[in-house]
Amino acid sequence: MTRRWRPSLGFVLGGALAATLAMSFAGLVTLRYLGPVIGFRHAAIVLGLTIALATAVLGWLLVRLLLRPIHALEAYAEAQEQGSEPAPPQHFGTRELHATARRVIAMAEALRDREATIRSFTDHVTHEIKTPVAAIRAASELLEDGGALGTEDARLVAEIDGARAQIEAQLVALRDVARSRETRYLGQTSLQDLMPGLQADWPAVQLSSEGGSVLLPIAAEGLSIALGHLLRNAAENGADHVTLHAASDARGAQISIADNGSGISPGHAERIFDPFFTTRRADGGTGMGLSVVRNLLYAHRATIRLVPSTDGSCFLIRFPIGEA
Repeated sequence: MTRRWRPSLGFVLGGALAATLAMSFAGLVTLRYLGPVIGFRHAAIVLGLTIALATAVLGWLLVRLLLRPIHALEAYAEAQEQGSEPAPPQHFGTRELHATARRVIAMAEALRDREATIRSFTDHVTHEIKTPVAAIRAASELLEDGGALGTEDARLVAEIDGARAQIEAQLVALRDVARSRETRYLGQTSLQDLMPGLQADWPAVQLSSEGGSVLLPIAAEGLSIALGHLLRNAAENGADHVTLHAASDARGAQISIADNGSGISPGHAERIFDPFFTTRRADGGTGMGLSVVRNLLYAHRATIRLVPSTDGSCFLIRFPIGEA
């Protein structure tokens, strides 16, 4: 950003209004004094050409100082939203637009750096832990293949190997959470497009839907991932029937997912979206599924919350209007 003089927005707008008023007075003066000399017809032609030229110059200034910087900033923000790395805008117009552009660019770079830091830290942690986990696996296999273990020793080795498997599952879940913060599934889909695939993935759960034609502002792949985690939770809590209901109103679109499983206790309701929180640790649960869903939806400006229900559990996903 090169340092240069930039007019204020008030100066530009005030100047435009003053120029419009000046042209009106100039027209009256021209017709009053020039008309009798060259004729009112010729005076009107001269006045019309002068006003057209002055309006063109004024329009060019407004485009250069206001419209072009706004479009450039909009294109930059859209490119950032798509996940690319665009060059910052080169034209900023007024001082106010310049200050706004600097803040938008700084915010976008800070968010990008923050996500990169999270991803880098996640990759580093998983890489560093993989080595001792691999050593534990190798040692467990060697001890089991040796065949000289007693009953207690064999049980201890099995517990060690189970802990190793749980660590590996947590590492995979941690990478999934970090990835869900970055990936965006732009597009639209509806329940009627997803139901066949979801039913095929979860044949033990009877699925029914309402509002199947309502368009939801997220691509099919992204919504399938989110709904897949919710259906897995429902199945693990004993549900054999899940109802999905999509609707839209002036505030945006929403989809509810209700099941007839054992539900979620009030004591756990406030923690279910916390990373690593699970009541099924002994069964291999990582506690990252709902965290992945929340992060994935957050990347699309959507929210998810647990709705009080007397039968099973019910989640509500809401997409604000105009978001994708």
